[in-house]
Amino acid sequence: MNKTELIDKVAKKTGLVAVELDAGRKVQITGFGTFVTRRRKKRMGRNPQTGEAISIPATKFPAFAAGKALKTRIAK
Repeated sequence: MNKTELIDKVAKKTGLVAVELDAGRKVQITGFGTFVTRRRKKRMGRNPQTGEAISIPATKFPAFAAGKALKTRIAK
């Protein structure tokens, strides 16, 4: 399971995570971690089939940062 899958599962179970992230707020679960919304800037990319330069629009996406307790538990 990767971060995106974890975020999707938690969001589907609670519903609140998605609402809070959509509003631009962070969701912190003590002892587990923090869900936040991050932004990617508009940037130039390249179409791999044609080699043509394309503009990739700015986006926002959910991200997860593991808390200290979770990191410590996993590191054992």
